[in-house]
Amino acid sequence: MGSTKIESYFVFMSYDPEYERLRADRTRRGTHELDLYLSRKHDEVLASTLEPGSYKKTSSLVIVDGFAVEITQDQANVLRSAKGVRVVEKNDEV
Repeated sequence: MGSTKIESYFVFMSYDPEYERLRADRTRRGTHELDLYLSRKHDEVLASTLEPGSYKKTSSLVIVDGFAVEITQDQANVLRSAKGVRVVEKNDEV
């Protein structure tokens, strides 16, 4: 039986040329577009990998193309094999 304890994890994405292009645009508009792009991208990874309502994304991390999410250890293992995900690490600082 899997773990049901909810914990905080950081998920870091693989290289994405669109992220790099948007990150290079330091204008206010570019920053806004990057924020929207990453939030949507991270939401899509979660929605396509985990059951709706079974997780809570707490933030998108613009500087590293990653996000923080509250999930179980089993869900973290599922995310590790998701397309575009490079690393899933438990946040031990919570």
